Amino acid sequence: MALQPSLRPLIIAGSHDAPHTLDIFLDYVCPYSAKLSLAINNVLKPLLDAGGKYDGKVKAIIRLQVQPWHASSTFTHEAGLAVARVSPENFWPFSVLLFKSQTSFFDVPSSTLTPLQIRAQLASLAAQVIPPSKIDEYNGLLAIKEGAGGNGGVGVTDDLKYMVKFSRQNGVHVSPTVLWDGLVANEISSSWGEKEWTEFLAAKVVA
Repeated sequence: MALQPSLRPLIIAGSHDAPHTLDIFLDYVCPYSAKLSLAINNVLKPLLDAGGKYDGKVKAIIRLQVQPWHASSTFTHEAGLAVARVSPENFWPFSVLLFKSQTSFFDVPSSTLTPLQIRAQLASLAAQVIPPSKIDEYNGLLAIKEGAGGNGGVGVTDDLKYMVKFSRQNGVHVSPTVLWDGLVANEISSSWGEKEWTEFLAAKVVA
């Protein structure tokens, strides 16, 4: 599937020119997405990355899936995109950390916080994985833009729009949703472990 150049860090496993593609739509504040992130980290990445059985055959792309019924979803995804910009190699480590910390951004705990307070919490998480020299750049990307009538978004708004539009045009509504070579693979579940993923890839990979 297509991926604009600025979002290349969202290829989190496998090589960019692998013939098969897993598009994995995840929301940072979705418990089922967090569950699937563990399988990605512990099962898929070892299989797809260098030295793995499917190295050079399959790549995995994380598609950030904003679900607006979770009030903090937009802020968390902006944070992920900012990390991808300033420290691409740490996009996935930050994502794993955010999934582990997601309950802090659930509806109830975030309901009494301002957007600036939520962004400050996310910046504290980002500081755990990105180099200190990149912190100012990260914060700069998430500063509200002046002009545009006070409604100009932040430095990664265009990337966020791309993610949202991509989901909409492909009819993806919920997370997690997984596409195999561009088609929804409804059989894939957030509860899949090594056995299920191994069987799936063995049946699907032909290159």
